Amino acid sequence: MFDSPHVFAQSNAVSPLRLVDEKPAISVIGLGYVGAVSTACLSSLGHRVIGVDIDPVKVGAIAAGQSPIHERDLDRLLDDGVRAGLVSATDDLEQAVVETDVTFVSVGTPTAADGGCDHSYIDAAARAIGAGLKRKQEFHVVVMRCSIPPGVTMGFMAPIIEEVSGLRVGVDFGVCFNPEFLREGVAVDDFYAPPKTVIGANDDRSARILARIYEAVDETPVVTSVETAEMVKYVDNVWHATKVCFANEVGRLCKPLGVDSHDVMNIFVQDTKLNLSPYYLKPGFAYGGSCLPKEVRAVAHIAQTQGVDLPMIRSLDQSNKSHIDSALEMVRDTGAKTVGVLGLAFKPGTDDLRESPILEVIAALNAEGVEVVVHDPAITPDTPLAGQLAYVRHGSPGLQALAKDLPGMMRADLADVTNAADALIVTHANPAYRAAVLAAGDTPVIDVVRVAQTTPASPAYRGIGW
Repeated sequence: MFDSPHVFAQSNAVSPLRLVDEKPAISVIGLGYVGAVSTACLSSLGHRVIGVDIDPVKVGAIAAGQSPIHERDLDRLLDDGVRAGLVSATDDLEQAVVETDVTFVSVGTPTAADGGCDHSYIDAAARAIGAGLKRKQEFHVVVMRCSIPPGVTMGFMAPIIEEVSGLRVGVDFGVCFNPEFLREGVAVDDFYAPPKTVIGANDDRSARILARIYEAVDETPVVTSVETAEMVKYVDNVWHATKVCFANEVGRLCKPLGVDSHDVMNIFVQDTKLNLSPYYLKPGFAYGGSCLPKEVRAVAHIAQTQGVDLPMIRSLDQSNKSHIDSALEMVRDTGAKTVGVLGLAFKPGTDDLRESPILEVIAALNAEGVEVVVHDPAITPDTPLAGQLAYVRHGSPGLQALAKDLPGMMRADLADVTNAADALIVTHANPAYRAAVLAAGDTPVIDVVRVAQTTPASPAYRGIGW
């Protein structure tokens, strides 16, 4: 890690520039966990790697082919790299940049006093990188690997490098964001068999150079924007934290009930169609239906009766309601007097209205005097609601309030809805609704389901989470 732009004094000689099989030479800034593993593993792929750090202990260890951390196989790989003349170490970052083709940045990004991300080490590294690039003629790629908020790579680090070097990002040098997914204890194994390789790049040349480095371990990297790659790293780790908390809350609930929590979760994780799958992991509208809302309430109630605090599970209902409120506010912001709703059931292909989240939106608009017209291919004015109403009499205020008014809102013809509406809210993704959105023109469209993967360019279109 680096404390200031002035810490990169020359004290350890950098090995002479020597390309190995024309593979890019790489400098790795920061010889902590990620940096040390990257140095060793990249050298094992035939790259000449210069490790850089201000800590003389880490520099000395890497230069001697010894791991500065406890990690299986790392000592062996570093020793092999040093013996082959592929691994060296220094505290002179500027010179390391001059003598390599690609620079991986793995400096610390600790929590700042305000709870955000401390950028000071990035600032110091960027200034030294810029000074090194100023001395070069060749195209150089800087690869950020730290966990940082979206926008920091291109909005903070890249401008500093440009300022110091006098060069232009994307033209004279490249910048990528390449998140690491290494688990401590098996980091070397993860490098050679990555769960995914993500390359965030805003220019093709840099993306190709980085993809070439990784082709020996992953021939099909995911190439995306820098900002998306930055966010992926945060989302991955927050998801892992969520899973830990969820499993622990299951354990706390099971214990007083005399249920073996490990038996429960061992069965739970065997379901890779729903439980461990992408099925529920796409931003869209709130959950609803006959199961999820009542089961969440039931589990929260069981915990309460057992005197067990489950803040994560208890907060699911609050989070879901907040999402419904967001959709309602988006509709209100249009100022529409007549709102068309495309999709009424809690999911497409069914006439099940039980706790359908759009009902809460419709109920609020109806109570405010907004006219609502609705289309759903599976529901007509004659669809019976009495049974569904009885089932959710304690759980769905929207359906309770709308029971007598819904038939009058329904339209059998989609055109009757789109022609009458001052604004549309789309809750189901199907070809007919997709076509209606594309033909909406200046009519505001609130999309809570991502009706099309490529969103319309119209300024009247608004997605709830995209």
